[in-house]
Amino acid sequence: MRSRAVAPAVRFMFIGVCTIEVHVPESGSLKTKRHSIRSLKDRIRNKFNVSVAEIDDNDLWQKASLAVAAVSNDKSHLNQTLDHVLNMVRSVPEISLLDFHIEIF
Repeated sequence: MRSRAVAPAVRFMFIGVCTIEVHVPESGSLKTKRHSIRSLKDRIRNKFNVSVAEIDDNDLWQKASLAVAAVSNDKSHLNQTLDHVLNMVRSVPEISLLDFHIEIF
């Protein structure tokens, strides 16, 4: 008896990207800004197991643009995770959230 090949099950994967613009009003130098942003990125990474990078405004003392990316097989879980990331950013007293944009592919 011959075994039949079984077609692989179709699996869905969702990729979520959140771009975040923040203001660091207490920053008086790039070194101070980078310290605050590095601390924020580390906290986000450790708590939510997502990828985080500073993507723009590298030469500005008081502004930073971050990208947060995550992958999941559940779209609602992905959206909820990115919302929790935004809530964490809002809760940091030395950083003000200026703008954000969430895209899920």
